[in-house]
Amino acid sequence: MTPLRIGVLGCADIARRRMMPAMRELPATELTAVASRDGARAAEVAGEFGCRPVAGYDALLARDDIDAVYVPLPAALHARWVESALRAGKHVLAEKPLTTEPARTRELLVLAAERGLVLTENVMFVHHGQHAAVRKLLADGAIGELRSFQATFTIPGLPDGDIRYRPELGGGTLWDNGVYPVRAALHFLGDGLRVIGATLDAGPGREVDTAGAALLRTPDGVSAQLSFGLDHGYRSVYEICGTRGRLTVDRAFTPPADHIPVLRLERGSGTELIELDADDQVTATLAAFAAAVHEGTAAGHECLEQARLLDDIRRSASRSGRG
Repeated sequence: MTPLRIGVLGCADIARRRMMPAMRELPATELTAVASRDGARAAEVAGEFGCRPVAGYDALLARDDIDAVYVPLPAALHARWVESALRAGKHVLAEKPLTTEPARTRELLVLAAERGLVLTENVMFVHHGQHAAVRKLLADGAIGELRSFQATFTIPGLPDGDIRYRPELGGGTLWDNGVYPVRAALHFLGDGLRVIGATLDAGPGREVDTAGAALLRTPDGVSAQLSFGLDHGYRSVYEICGTRGRLTVDRAFTPPADHIPVLRLERGSGTELIELDADDQVTATLAAFAAAVHEGTAAGHECLEQARLLDDIRRSASRSGRG
């Protein structure tokens, strides 16, 4: 299939470190151009990756040699530039969260559908093969009927000037790494999750939430306990408990491409460690995006459900006085 020609809006760390190298190497994509508000910065990054530099985001969207754009801008800027890209006729892969407002997320998904464009939120872990293996084990009844789900994603503190500490740019742990446990709960428990309670707390001297937790429940009573934070020891794990056992996945959300996943399956008969093949979730995500564009398919339902739950967590924490 003809490679998908991609332009990048901005020179964010995740773009340079993970996404642009994969775009350059994957046969299904072609890294065509990168834009920055600073022309010299665009030239520097473009030179590193062998693509065209563009001064200004609007100028990149006006190009006719680009089929799609990747938007790694701060969360508060996503809605504006995603909409601009869609109105310019470009498919969009946007960093998570797509927006910080469910109504705005819905508007953009509707706009994309009306224009026959693919709009995808860049939640990469769902494309890693280890989670498909978990789903198969659950479907095969490996741990019986589901009873509870727990997920944690916490990372150490960031430099003081990091954008994730700036409220005007959509900073805070809920919007940054809280997305992962929430999406994992949706991925394994499905629709209908309801927020029972939540907390969001700001660390000393911070203007954004740096620690959070939430309790969710499915319509049939399966609980989901989620925790996330920006000033913690690193932890990236989920655990699913059933009537006959427990399944644990470590390095669940951001494993490197050479990581060998090991699923821990505990039952009455003992503990089994299931080793899987390494997988590159960055490449898998880009391949899925390119395929969706070429096949004319798009799925925004989980993105919208995720937006609803994130907003419900924020509102619940505010009502409890902890947010």
